Amino acid sequence: MQTLIRKILTARVYDVAIESPLDAMPRLSNRFHNRVLLKREDLQPVFSFKLRGAFNKIASLDRASLERGVICASAGNHAQGVALAAHRLGIRAVIVMPTTTPPIKVQAVRGFGGEVVLHGDAFDEAYQHARMLEQQQGLSFIHPYDDLDVIAGQGTIGVEILRQHPDPIHAVFIAVGGGGLISGVSAYIKFLRPDIRIIGVEPMEAASMHAALARGERVMLDQVGIFADGVAVRQIGEEPFRIARETVDEVIRVSTDEICAAIKDIFDDTRSIAEPAGALGVAGLKKYVAREELRDSNLVAINCGANINFDRLRHVAERAEYGEQREALLAVTIPEHPGSFRAFCETIGKRSITEFNYRYAGGTDATIFAGIELRQGATERDQILAALREQGYRVMDMTDDELAKLHIRHMVGGRSPDLGDELLYRFQFPERPGALLRFLNSIGPWNISLFHYRNHGSAHGRVLAGIQVPEHERASFERDLDALGYPYWNESDNPAYRLFLGASYP
Repeated sequence: MQTLIRKILTARVYDVAIESPLDAMPRLSNRFHNRVLLKREDLQPVFSFKLRGAFNKIASLDRASLERGVICASAGNHAQGVALAAHRLGIRAVIVMPTTTPPIKVQAVRGFGGEVVLHGDAFDEAYQHARMLEQQQGLSFIHPYDDLDVIAGQGTIGVEILRQHPDPIHAVFIAVGGGGLISGVSAYIKFLRPDIRIIGVEPMEAASMHAALARGERVMLDQVGIFADGVAVRQIGEEPFRIARETVDEVIRVSTDEICAAIKDIFDDTRSIAEPAGALGVAGLKKYVAREELRDSNLVAINCGANINFDRLRHVAERAEYGEQREALLAVTIPEHPGSFRAFCETIGKRSITEFNYRYAGGTDATIFAGIELRQGATERDQILAALREQGYRVMDMTDDELAKLHIRHMVGGRSPDLGDELLYRFQFPERPGALLRFLNSIGPWNISLFHYRNHGSAHGRVLAGIQVPEHERASFERDLDALGYPYWNESDNPAYRLFLGASYP
């Protein structure tokens, strides 16, 4: 261990890396009654801590090795770290990336001067090809985590944390992928401050360190989830595991929803957007505080990266609500007759309905897909379930159902028989409690045959509704809509509606 500490203290990282700030998170601190500090590795030149270890390893090579150049296999942050480190040292860098790597990451590596080789459909194929090129061309392979010089470079984060916050620290929360980050930071902190707890954080579907510590040996996972792609590693590194067994107190596993909620927490306090792996530390911190009922302590989480594709933000925003337990998803069976939707909303009370999906399908009962805003988490969800069941509704809680959240919500509906006199309207609702109920009270005797609504956090909600209105009553119906005052558009002749949602006949 002393050898590693010497390597950390003599590591060369600041030729390319910055000493990242340790920022307070006031909103999260107030919510959880502890002082939460965020180590901002997302502010590095490549938006990730990986630059530290890559540069330290490359800088340790002898002159002959530097002249031949370096190579690595990576589809993400390590690739950019190696490319920039090599560029600063004026040497060749070959980066082998899977052919499935998003173009933005390929362009980033090329922007730092790296020679990109696209090979294989997955990391394992790219890795094997890189090792072959290493032998053929005499290049030096830069491992992303299973190397003491790489680990030492990452360990400089621990040096900075203790220098930036010399006061007591209860725990430091660190994302775990291959283990280079947590082994370097934990080795240094435990060497100087063994009282500080070191807590690793992994996704539920990629918990290789958790499995290894439980078994007492490294474990090869059959498969890993790729939502937090920066830590999607099937087996913890050999050197990181050896160090972690002595220095890591525990590993906490978190769900995708909890990771998304942590991304939102970081944004709320810093106005920056972490990648899923970067938010793991905050997600684990929140789970630990709730479990231990901890108060009035200093807690540090490392934001290890911010390389997130823009198109993933929609998914993150949606799932954050579940991670914070601010929304319940319910399947509710209601009577298939006019007025039953209004009665359901009255049972819900003044809570905001965040989503409502329904399509008339005939019969005496209708099953609706409803999202309901929660202000008191799981306790309030239980209250809603109890109130609905007391009124005789059949209810299924789908809040933790992955299939429902990813797919079913978007597939409710379709074409339906027996839909004479259906009109289709788009509405713009003000986003305030009671707006939906006011609409339902204005509809009068007409039957709602289709309804889709999703709250997206803007000033106005967008609603699609099918309403059965006989020909001779349509003038009266539109007068009621005008009196309601919500902007609306008649979409009954829309060809997409006719093709996918209009009446079908057996």
